[in-house]
Amino acid sequence: ILLQVLDEGQLTDSLGRRVDFKNTVIIMTSNIGTRELKDFGRGVGFKSPNIESSSDDYAKSVIQKALKKAFAPEFLNRLDDIIIFNSLTREDIHKIIDIELKGLFERIHNLGYRIQLSNAAKDFVAEKGYDIQYGARPLKRAIQKHLEDEMAEVIIKSEIQVGDTIQVGYSKKSDEITIKIKKKDEKEEANTDTDIT
Repeated sequence: ILLQVLDEGQLTDSLGRRVDFKNTVIIMTSNIGTRELKDFGRGVGFKSPNIESSSDDYAKSVIQKALKKAFAPEFLNRLDDIIIFNSLTREDIHKIIDIELKGLFERIHNLGYRIQLSNAAKDFVAEKGYDIQYGARPLKRAIQKHLEDEMAEVIIKSEIQVGDTIQVGYSKKSDEITIKIKKKDEKEEANTDTDIT
């Protein structure tokens, strides 16, 4: 069926009905070659442009070989372009966590509370949510487990009043998130960490 679409630009069923695929972009995704790439890894040592480009070239060649094994040449010949996406890095995860936390901060603000999140706490959640194999999917679970669930317990136990500030930190000793409540009438302290009002 796909060959007919790619070849003729249309699809005809057994009753003679046609579907026109002119001016259509068809995007297909696949994980072909990812197992082989996972085994390759990134190597040891400092990152340099040469090492990074040779790693990208190697990844492209591994995926091209895997595609040739999985698909017939006449199918691959009809594809206009093959785009290879690189795995997420730790830096990417830190950018994604900022985006994900915006929603959490807005929900906390709508409940009438303020939140201060230390950089150490953010790093802890990013570390727990980073997996080179699964990308950013574990990050949402890490935010829910280590931040949302902990803050929900504090709110449910009525330990916090409207206008209070939830201070989220990280304890290196116990290797876990810490939550403290600062009452709204307490004196404000200068804080260099993320502060959402």
